[in-house]
Amino acid sequence: MHDTPPSVPDFTQWPSFPFEGDLRVKQLDDPVPVEPPRKGEGLRECTACNAPDDAYIWVGERWRVRAMDRPTGLPMVLILESRTHLDLGDLPNLLAAELGVMTVRLERAIRSLDGVARVHVNRWGDGSAHLHMWFLARPYGRLQLRGTFLSLWDSILPPISEEQWRENLALVAAWLAEFGGRPLAEPPRIQWQAPSSLLAQSAAAAAHAAAAQEETVSVIEAAEEIPEPAVEGTPDADTPGPGADGDVGGGPKIPTLDTSRGAVPSDELATDAGAAASAAASTPSNRSAADSVTAPEDAPEPAGHEHHPVIPAPRSAPTVVTDDGRIPPDVRAPR
Repeated sequence: MHDTPPSVPDFTQWPSFPFEGDLRVKQLDDPVPVEPPRKGEGLRECTACNAPDDAYIWVGERWRVRAMDRPTGLPMVLILESRTHLDLGDLPNLLAAELGVMTVRLERAIRSLDGVARVHVNRWGDGSAHLHMWFLARPYGRLQLRGTFLSLWDSILPPISEEQWRENLALVAAWLAEFGGRPLAEPPRIQWQAPSSLLAQSAAAAAHAAAAQEETVSVIEAAEEIPEPAVEGTPDADTPGPGADGDVGGGPKIPTLDTSRGAVPSDELATDAGAAASAAASTPSNRSAADSVTAPEDAPEPAGHEHHPVIPAPRSAPTVVTDDGRIPPDVRAPR
């Protein structure tokens, strides 16, 4: 191990890199002989297994989708989880096939939201052993947010409004429910109040937004992605992991799925031709699910598009007839 840290890499000069100024590389620690257990491994409890359905925006027979506790800097950040306590490489063929369908379906649902250009799909898994896939929406037109550092920008940008956030959650949940499962996210309700209370309501909303901005937990700061530091007394390699005999804290036992009898996905992943055609017609089909990690000069330029609002045609004035059956000249219909 060299005493002199390596030089700063070239990507720190990319427009998408969120920091500037004098930077230096941290000294790399020596590798540990045994890694500490993640959540859901060994004797550590699994947060996903203990979470009730009402903590999610959509639930199905074998999959659940949840959001962050509060709005963050991106238009939408969602997490797809399996109900069964399994990691990515442990999925049987049935769940592996369903994961592909659910990934595409959730990406389309998020991309259908207003102001979303692309959806980044990520899986890290160093903090939790329960499978969880991240879906991050990149705002349209924000070229500086393209690529690898989108999760960092989520921690830096001011959070979106809670009203818009809840409305987006309800739209995504309703989209997924078209193919099965149960939507649990509801759109924000309209609060009808007297005009005299609007000023106080605005002040309270501003204070709440300021407090939320200070306490916002982003993707990088999520508990599922914070690895445990190595400590003394770490269980050795002989410690039984999740699903082993005698495991008391590693989540539920891993069920055996018999696919030799022709097991197929449930109603949440099966849809008739009409529902599939409706979903395909309402979403673009030529967009990629995630950006490539490329240099700024190789990044694709988004095609410009304009939104033309629909202007309703003016209504004609009502016809006025006098007592003698004539139409006054000053109230005739406009040409």
